[in-house]
Amino acid sequence: MAKPNYSGEKRRKDLAKKAKKEEKRLRKLHAKENPTSEETEATEPPKAEEPTGAES
Repeated sequence: MAKPNYSGEKRRKDLAKKAKKEEKRLRKLHAKENPTSEETEATEPPKAEEPTGAES
């Protein structure tokens, strides 16, 4: 029986981790360049929707 290729799995995990880290770095860089647009999106609370029963 063939044994599993754990090194391939580890490589995929490492690549995913690097991609996520790079994405986070780019987000931080973008937030530094445009602080107003990023802060308003992050700090603005989600709007509460009206219940559907109130329309009657």
